[in-house]
Amino acid sequence: MARNNRPRTPDGRYLVSRGILKRCTNPALEDSVRRRALKKMMQARISGDKTAVIAAKTELGETGPVWWNDGAADVSGQPPSATDYAQWWFSLSSEEREAGEAQQRLK
Repeated sequence: MARNNRPRTPDGRYLVSRGILKRCTNPALEDSVRRRALKKMMQARISGDKTAVIAAKTELGETGPVWWNDGAADVSGQPPSATDYAQWWFSLSSEEREAGEAQQRLK
């Protein structure tokens, strides 16, 4: 399933994949910066360089310091039902929740 089909929290901070919240890329990144970091991440994944993958994900805002500035905690890695997003999660249709709980299928 494509990542863009996964449910995203109303504030745009997370998407739900395999039943847990995963931080989204910082939407304030310039397109050229985002593209460069994505390229680095894909090359690092192909080469198996986990350190470089983490560095690229940090550059994208998906790990490391949060990219929002309202003081909200990072709840990455938690099921949405165990966070302040529980009400949103349970308001989704069963199909939307299933899309967030499904394992990514490799082509």
